[in-house]
Amino acid sequence: MEQYGGILTMVLMVAIMWFLLIRPAQKRQKAAKEMQNSLQRGDEVVTIGGLHGTVDAVDETSIFLRVADTTVLRFDKQAVGRVVTNTSA
Repeated sequence: MEQYGGILTMVLMVAIMWFLLIRPAQKRQKAAKEMQNSLQRGDEVVTIGGLHGTVDAVDETSIFLRVADTTVLRFDKQAVGRVVTNTSA
């Protein structure tokens, strides 16, 4: 029975690491992906670089942010850090 003590300890450590580190990170990744996929025209967003803008257009991999009256910038969807105001809410 003593020979299984080391294996049981290792399995327990892996389970603890899973619930404390890996699982929460996967949840955050999933929530960010859902937020990025739900972006719509008119949403006010902040990029991960801190740029504030309004979504002007969305395609499969990119968004176009209006940052001034005549300035529209193209970003990857992954560059959006958070949505400030959501038009669908």
